[in-house]
Amino acid sequence: MAITRTVPQRTGEDARPSVHGPEGEAREEREEREERGRLSSPLALTLLLVVMVLAQGPIRGALAAPVMQSWTTVFVAVMVQALPFLVLGVLLSAAIAVFVPASFFARALPKRPALAVPVAGAAGVVLPGCECASVPVAGALVRRGVTPAAALTFLLSAPAINPIVLTATAVAFPNDPEMVLARLVASLLVACAMGWLWLRLGRTDWLRPPARQTYDGQGRGAAFWGSVRHDVMHAGGFLVIGAMAAATLKAVVPEEWLQAAADHPVVSVLALAILAVLLSICSEADAFVAASLTQFSLTAKLAFLVVGPMIDLKLFAMQAGTFGRGFALRFAPTTFVLAVALSVLTGAVLL
Repeated sequence: MAITRTVPQRTGEDARPSVHGPEGEAREEREEREERGRLSSPLALTLLLVVMVLAQGPIRGALAAPVMQSWTTVFVAVMVQALPFLVLGVLLSAAIAVFVPASFFARALPKRPALAVPVAGAAGVVLPGCECASVPVAGALVRRGVTPAAALTFLLSAPAINPIVLTATAVAFPNDPEMVLARLVASLLVACAMGWLWLRLGRTDWLRPPARQTYDGQGRGAAFWGSVRHDVMHAGGFLVIGAMAAATLKAVVPEEWLQAAADHPVVSVLALAILAVLLSICSEADAFVAASLTQFSLTAKLAFLVVGPMIDLKLFAMQAGTFGRGFALRFAPTTFVLAVALSVLTGAVLL
């Protein structure tokens, strides 16, 4: 009599077909090794905490050093002053990006491009938004048929002269109220000049059609909080880097070096303009970093405040991703040169 053997059915992971042959076995072994060697986030955090507990003695000693106390004081002061303006700016920027349709700007701007440029520049005064939000908004404007010159003017002016930024500048420079007017005038001049320059020399084939916004298709609430989370993490990270850099300059770099650079008018302006590009600080917080650089003149600080919201490392990447690398390679250097020149001119008149 024949004996029938019943083979149990495999379910779940056991139901996957086995891989035979040397290649399949090697692949399975490699996957197992990768799984064992993968470091999860909770494990990494636990290891970091263990290391900090074991090394708390040396860490306490290092933090007690005078140079670290000075560094910590400057870092905390910049962060505490800047964070409220950063959060408020991000909330307002997200509200505008989500609840104000791009078609509103298209209807509000004059039909003649030469007149649309200053109107778009002036719109930045009443529409809060950081530079992280101005790039996708400018892309949406171009997509809705707004002349590129006006969209680019808004891109430059909105993060530099909106009410949150000007209020933060006034708080950061309580003894120099003329800095607020100088920042407004210089930034608006640069934005409009770049818009008119685009009208004369710009070419449409330099612009790559902008991609659609990330939060299209979602509910307004989800889009709003998604935008807030993104901007807080993005801009907040750059704020921390900027505050650390400012604290390092104050605590580590010899005073005579900073004073030597600050005493030379041309070097001081170029140094802070380049520093603004490298630090990539959010415009709602950059005034507090500039105010902490007490060795430098008001004109040099003005260059820092005008250049930063218009061209820095993160903005260059965002402009290249939105409008194309060819556009960014032409637009960014021209904006930098014009921003430095008009900052010096405005500083000579108003400061």
